[in-house]
Amino acid sequence: MNPRLDLLHPYPFERLRALFAGITPDPAKTPISLSIGEPKHRTPQLVLDALAAGGAGLANYPMTAGAPALRGAIASWLVRRHSLPDLDAATQVLPTLGSREALFGFAQAIVDASRPNAKVVVPNPFYQIYEGAALLAGAEPWYVNADASRGFAPDWASVPDDVWRHTQLLYVCSPDNPTGRVAALDEWQKLFALSDRHGFVIAADECYSEIYFDEARPTLSALSAAVRSGREDFRRLIAFGSLSKRSNAPGLRSGYVAGDAALVKRFLLYRTYPGSAMSPAVAAASIAAWSDEAHVVENRRKYAQKFATLQPRVAGVLECPMPDAAFYLWARTPGDDTAFARALYAQENVIVLPGSFIAREAHGANPGRDRVRIALVAEPDECAEGIARLVEFARRSR
Repeated sequence: MNPRLDLLHPYPFERLRALFAGITPDPAKTPISLSIGEPKHRTPQLVLDALAAGGAGLANYPMTAGAPALRGAIASWLVRRHSLPDLDAATQVLPTLGSREALFGFAQAIVDASRPNAKVVVPNPFYQIYEGAALLAGAEPWYVNADASRGFAPDWASVPDDVWRHTQLLYVCSPDNPTGRVAALDEWQKLFALSDRHGFVIAADECYSEIYFDEARPTLSALSAAVRSGREDFRRLIAFGSLSKRSNAPGLRSGYVAGDAALVKRFLLYRTYPGSAMSPAVAAASIAAWSDEAHVVENRRKYAQKFATLQPRVAGVLECPMPDAAFYLWARTPGDDTAFARALYAQENVIVLPGSFIAREAHGANPGRDRVRIALVAEPDECAEGIARLVEFARRSR
């Protein structure tokens, strides 16, 4: 067996199941899960129709590089959405099976474990795939804490020069999971400068990019930041996106990587081996989704309405800032986050995710401790009921 498997931490939801072991919540209260970032809004009919119509293509083996029409649809969307110069769909864009598969596989393609002290820098808290990808690629994760005192911005300046010198890959999540913070242009420019100085690659996880609350203030992509910084070649930069959140289609498993053509070429070589080709039916549905913006605007409207209504209610009992984007609230608990989550489940049959489960003890602190992640992904009535119970529980717990 690969000994690196022993380095992996249990996934947050495995830890959550263990935390709840032995608890029987009040059966009179309908179970409500606010823990998993799985969109529950309806998948658009245009996507379902295209998926069904695309079934005729199942008689053929798909190409790992993806259908040219799909690469073209993704490239066109990126150009429209992020005001980019024309992208070469054949060399700068690659369809993937969602962003999770790609974020993991990218580290396997990028990291050279034969180099001493190989490092992968990740924000803390973080999406656990970053850590697992680094460990299985043979690198050491270096955690960069992000706490409330910095507005939840990772403290990139705290990373020692010796760590940057050995860094091969940097993961950045913007909008961020779990805090909802969006990286600004000046932050990207500092990271680009560090990449130039030390030669590491930047993986920009943008799977939440289309969930924001003001149509006049769309989120900034790393690709757009690169263009605005005179880096039209996107050197050492790859952005990752997905239809899971944008189009309420997590089961479609459809996403993309885009950016540096040299990196896309090498990543494609890697992906020909693990069997990462997209089904023609999924490709057809994806083309329909990337080509339509009306359903995305409507999706944002529903999230904006939920957050405008529910965030102030949570903030009335727990410290809970309004996020810039994404669909999480990152709330401070009055005590231990695991104890809060366990008691909330026991008393109210509502599940939230303890923040310490998606962060690591690093540099003397766990920035997820005494916080919980609340996912407002269900339909409005269910979210409102879950938040009402959480608020009542928090008031009793004071």
